[in-house]
Amino acid sequence: SLRRQRQRGIRDSINAEYMGIFKQEMIRFILLQNRQGKTRLSRWYVSAKDKEKQKMEREIHRLVVNRDVKHTNFIEYRNFKIIYRRYAGLYFTLGVDTTANELSVLEFIHLFVELLDQYFGNVCELDLVFNFHRVYAILDEMMLGGEIMETSKSVVCLSLIHI
Repeated sequence: SLRRQRQRGIRDSINAEYMGIFKQEMIRFILLQNRQGKTRLSRWYVSAKDKEKQKMEREIHRLVVNRDVKHTNFIEYRNFKIIYRRYAGLYFTLGVDTTANELSVLEFIHLFVELLDQYFGNVCELDLVFNFHRVYAILDEMMLGGEIMETSKSVVCLSLIHI
């Protein structure tokens, strides 16, 4: 009886470790902000109160804007990582788990910007403001519940024809 309990405990710990290896990292939120700190797009995949979200958006903007260009685009913040990239006057910022692959997230940001450029034809901040529902639709074609689901530009573009 004691021997079986030990075997079960060892087996359970091995299974938990095995499942942890294949756990996909989650994107907690996506923010598109201009240089002045105005949030143009905000998608949260974790629950938080509105005041907490607004506070985090302000703090994150301050961190990103005041960061020297010589530094990397990765910031440890609270219990997750912030990965950002600046395109013209917009900051594309993602909050991800600490175990996430930074370079794959940067590549995702670049793919998102390429899709926006392709859809709007040289996207600018006003396109995001006046066509926010289309921007959300593009994002929703690429992500589901904080996980990247589609990375093929052609597949996403085909689905955007119906928007």
